[in-house]
Amino acid sequence: MGAKLTLKLEQSIIEKAKDYARLHNTSLSAMIENYLQKITNDDKEKEKITPLIKSLSGIVDLPKRF
Repeated sequence: MGAKLTLKLEQSIIEKAKDYARLHNTSLSAMIENYLQKITNDDKEKEKITPLIKSLSGIVDLPKRF
């Protein structure tokens, strides 16, 4: 981090974001940097699905209109 960025957001969103950051022991700057880094990732690799997750796929029967 290092460069300064100014954003204009609704006050209620800022307060909720501050609360979230506080609960997760992080800062708004770190949260925004992580988010922007994730959505602008040049690799565009899909997140890898582990064998455990693959084995759980389809295990739950949901109603058609779920």
